[in-house]
Amino acid sequence: MIAAQELHTEFQFPQEADTQLSSDTDLEDPDVKNAKLGKGKASKKGKKATGEKGKGGAAKGAGLGRVNGHHQENGMENMTLFEVVKMGKSATQSVVDDWIESYKNDRDIALLDLINFFIQCSGCKGAVSAEMFRHMQNSEIIRKMTEEFDEDSGDYPLTMAGPLWKKFKSSFCEFIGVLVRQCQYSIIYDEYMMDTVISLLTGLSDSQVRAFRHTSTLAAMKLMTALVNVALNLSINMDNTQRQYEAERNKVMAKRANDRLELLLQKRKELQENQDEIENMMNAIFKGVFVHRYRDAIAEIRAICIEEIGVWMKMYSDAFLNDSYLKYVGWTMHDKQGEVRLKCLTALQGLYYNRELNTRLELFTSRFKDRIVSMTLDKEYDVAVQAIKLLTLVLHSSDEVLTAEDCESVYHLVYSAHRPVAVAAGEFLYKKLFSHRGPEEEGMPRRGRQSVNGNLIKTTVFFFLESELHEHGAYLVDSLWECAGELLKDWESMISLLLDEPMPGEEALTDHQETALIEIMLCAIRQACECHPPVGRGTGKRVLTAKEKKTQLDDRTRITEIFAVALPLLLAKYSVDAEKVTNLLQLPQFFDLEIYTTGRLEKHLESLLRQIREVVEKHTETDVLEACSMTYHALCNEEFTIFNRVDIARSQLLDELVDKFNRLLEDFLQEGEEPDEDDAYQVLSTLKRITAFHNAHDLSNWDLFTSNYKLLNTGLQNGDMPEQIVIHAMQCTHYVILWHLSKVSEGSSTNADMVTLRKQMRAFCLMCQSYLTSVNTTVKEQAFTILCDALMIFSHQIVSSSREQLEALIYTPDSSLQAELLNFILDHVFIDQDDDNNSTDGQHDDEASKIEALHKRRNLLAAYCKLIIYNVVEMNTGADIFKQYMRYYNDYGDIIKETMSKTRQIDKIQCAKTLILSLQQLFNEMLSDLGCNFDRSSSSFCGIKELARRFSLTFGLDQLKTREAIAMLHKDGIEFAFKEPSPQGEGNPPLNLAFLDILSEFSSKLLRQDKKTVHLYLERFMTFQMALQREDCWLPLISYRNSLQAGGDDDTMSVISGYSSRGSSIRSKKAKPASTGKRKLPEAEESSSCSTDAVWMNREQNVQTPVMMPSPHLSSTVLRDPKKMRPEESYMGVYSMTSEQQQQQPLPPQQQHHQTPMDYNTQVTWMLAQRQQAEARQQQERASMQYAKMRSHMQHAIRRSSGLMEDDEEPIVEDVMMSSEDRLEDLNEGMDFDTMDIDLPPSKNRRERSELKPDYFDPSSIMDDSVLNVSMF
Repeated sequence: MIAAQELHTEFQFPQEADTQLSSDTDLEDPDVKNAKLGKGKASKKGKKATGEKGKGGAAKGAGLGRVNGHHQENGMENMTLFEVVKMGKSATQSVVDDWIESYKNDRDIALLDLINFFIQCSGCKGAVSAEMFRHMQNSEIIRKMTEEFDEDSGDYPLTMAGPLWKKFKSSFCEFIGVLVRQCQYSIIYDEYMMDTVISLLTGLSDSQVRAFRHTSTLAAMKLMTALVNVALNLSINMDNTQRQYEAERNKVMAKRANDRLELLLQKRKELQENQDEIENMMNAIFKGVFVHRYRDAIAEIRAICIEEIGVWMKMYSDAFLNDSYLKYVGWTMHDKQGEVRLKCLTALQGLYYNRELNTRLELFTSRFKDRIVSMTLDKEYDVAVQAIKLLTLVLHSSDEVLTAEDCESVYHLVYSAHRPVAVAAGEFLYKKLFSHRGPEEEGMPRRGRQSVNGNLIKTTVFFFLESELHEHGAYLVDSLWECAGELLKDWESMISLLLDEPMPGEEALTDHQETALIEIMLCAIRQACECHPPVGRGTGKRVLTAKEKKTQLDDRTRITEIFAVALPLLLAKYSVDAEKVTNLLQLPQFFDLEIYTTGRLEKHLESLLRQIREVVEKHTETDVLEACSMTYHALCNEEFTIFNRVDIARSQLLDELVDKFNRLLEDFLQEGEEPDEDDAYQVLSTLKRITAFHNAHDLSNWDLFTSNYKLLNTGLQNGDMPEQIVIHAMQCTHYVILWHLSKVSEGSSTNADMVTLRKQMRAFCLMCQSYLTSVNTTVKEQAFTILCDALMIFSHQIVSSSREQLEALIYTPDSSLQAELLNFILDHVFIDQDDDNNSTDGQHDDEASKIEALHKRRNLLAAYCKLIIYNVVEMNTGADIFKQYMRYYNDYGDIIKETMSKTRQIDKIQCAKTLILSLQQLFNEMLSDLGCNFDRSSSSFCGIKELARRFSLTFGLDQLKTREAIAMLHKDGIEFAFKEPSPQGEGNPPLNLAFLDILSEFSSKLLRQDKKTVHLYLERFMTFQMALQREDCWLPLISYRNSLQAGGDDDTMSVISGYSSRGSSIRSKKAKPASTGKRKLPEAEESSSCSTDAVWMNREQNVQTPVMMPSPHLSSTVLRDPKKMRPEESYMGVYSMTSEQQQQQPLPPQQQHHQTPMDYNTQVTWMLAQRQQAEARQQQERASMQYAKMRSHMQHAIRRSSGLMEDDEEPIVEDVMMSSEDRLEDLNEGMDFDTMDIDLPPSKNRRERSELKPDYFDPSSIMDDSVLNVSMF
């Protein structure tokens, strides 16, 4: 162990004569320099003669002018060192050379410049003067500099944004490195410059000021890195000197040069002394800065420390790469901040990359391997990527370190949705499974079944099947694409594995393996042709480079040449396997069809068309038939010469299908005969084929509407039509109408075509509406989906984009259709999972079937919500949807919330009326279930109140934008609360009065002046006796009135004064503490609010409120009773009545019925009570103002006494240290480890330095609990 050399922790201006440096340059070559060491060290450390003080003083001015004499030509002669580095216009080498020259002339002035450089780099406005440097201690200077910080901002150079400050950080680090490099031969050993700088940086790193701590830690770590480089060079020179000495000493006496031996001994002694000096400096920095700052409260500071210790271990592994230093990186891998964990992993990657260092990392790997493996699932994707890359390096160094469980935890990440994680996992998988080749593989062919790639492709298939994620083959291919692209593009070997017979002794692929291989082959072809990741793993298509485009074209040409020949053979072999055929038929979509002609491959095209026809005749599965349809669509491209040949084949196939369908249908619908199952199957299979082709091809030449409509009508009348026939007939008819609309939209049709389309569309919609009442759920779902699509297509949106000629096709659903659609949603979507009896194959407990059923219901709800958003159905029908928000939040919460957001964008007021309508519906349902004497603490009522709170949150923070909507919501709510009189007679609260408790959830969204207006509107429904009631049954009214009066008791202040200068009145000062956490209004909104708020004053100032629209018609469970108020009273214009006008207005009947005359004594008592309440409020406000003023004075006094500049809004001082009274034991002891000294090779003449004060940071604030329980090596 090497004890730390004593440092001058309190730097002082020397009173004695200055020391004079040797005249030789610091940039001299070390060998030449060391050759002069025989003169002794007197010249290096000797003192300047008394008579030379004047000479030094004259040099002082020269040094100052030199700041920079080298830079005078650039006009920077008066700039400080900080400004020169910040500008970055001069080379760092020249800046350091100027400072060294200044230091040689007068080291105190130069050192003072360097000290001020570090102070200014921290963002401090102050500067250390020569007087302060001479008489003040270190802590006093730092405290003085703390007071010089700018109070207005918490930024400092290392955290400032912009290209200038980003460059400054790199220039700052470069300056420190170049400074040590240029001074490494003499100045750093003068026991003055380095001791002063290290002492300063150590003191600053202990500061509570973040800027000082951050900047000094960065400087100290970069200084340490530069010293490690110097120590490494010294170690190399010592080894060279030792070898030279041994070689010279082993010579025979006649040839041995004693003077050379003496010179080598002297050189080795000098290098040893220099190494001791450097070692002590590094020990001081490590113990004084690193040990405390690697667990600082600021993540950036911790990251700096970990990054630099990684550099030290990689640069000088002989001294630093041991468990004493690796443990700091291992512990910090548990840091709570991803930035710090990331630095740990990148530091370790630099170590594991060098195989020569693996033996020194064995203990660390065994101790922290589990933590690295767990970091592959880190919540920060960047950390997870680097953890996987680190494990890849560990795997590369040794196969035995990672267990099978460790590897499996990385394997499944190839299916991750985050592409960088998946690509890193793909590289790990490739290294583990594919990179090892035995000697027996050397003589294998390059391609084919018996090739090396053939075996690797089999391995890929085995892995794909074992992962049990067969529907995500595209993700696996994308993960392996960058590291195994050549393997995945070896389509010849894949085809050989599928078509060729296995060799004797070779195990053939099973059916599942062949299916997996075909899927992987299809995914690889798609990846090569599309050149972008699969859906869900990319932000979108990126622009390809010229090289990538060329590669894409080459791959597409090669794919066409290979599979144009092989695809018919593959289809012939697997024609009866639906899953294989479906994947194989997607390949022609990626062909370059021109090659069929240029490559003379027409016979293979004919063979392909024959195989597709056979597939259509053999299969009735929808996926297979749609794949055949898309293949014909891809091949029928009029740009290529093969179009005619493919079009003829397609027309012949469709002619046969339609003729067969018409013939079968005629027999099937014959009256008086019961259709047997065989006839139904023939009709269904033919109808499936026609429907699949009609999706991608225009079959308007065959009149399919008449036959399908006849089929649907017969099924509706008889009620015994098989459900699959009805479903496919609906779908086919829907395609007929869409293709007809496409032709009409192109403008190439006549008016007769328009009339025909209109009749067909309306007749079909009525037919689907009739099927909504079918007993079969699947049929109803199909009818509902097609109806929603048809209503969207033929809505008023159809005339957009200058298509006014289609106006006759607009179809608006009537009230009965809207009601049926809504009832379908309520009956088939908002149901419990256990109530859904239509899951696949009746497997109610099967998780996959439940997910599929939920996905189907979500699609149904989304289809209906689109009708609401695009104003196809009335917006108030959404009330029945919105009221389900809380109950079905997990299943449909995102859909309902997005629907609310879109409707609010369309019409804020109508959306608000719909929200309150949904709450009224729930309230009425609760009354019907629990009765009028329900308990307000019941779960039903609390659920409605919570839903109202959620609705309130959706209005956001900008009250001006939602002002009219919120006002209308309160108006409707008040009217509903007083709508029904009490069934128990006079003196009892209205039936719906408890609804005011729900309505109070929206009071916080009202502006202050609007609260007064709403309160006035509420009073119109109240009698005087209601205001005096205090029983529990009247609590909703009391709480609602209180919510409206909160913050609204400043009766004469205008809203304009509230938005203007906050310090202009007592009122504004009172309001300031309460509004500090609220968002400030932009200036544009202030000006607009001033103009609009002028009419929203109280009644004495002619209050005008937003116009309130009539209440929406209640739907579903809401009773549609006539309003008991006159029309003019239901209009918001009543808000603008003055007090006198209101007194003159006759009261509503129910208010006249309840109101009683008020005597004089009662009036006096009420007025006295009101006055006492007002005085109590004023007294409380004065007390709060006094407290706020006293608190501000105390804070100011604390700031002055402590000397730390603090600001309530943007503090630049952070309390990162614990108080001395509550000191914890040092974290080093808590972790049961001792701080290791830097263990360089043995040396002599060690100088003992005092230990720096320990650190008292709270480790729990920056690390997980798990790191505190780490067992030691």
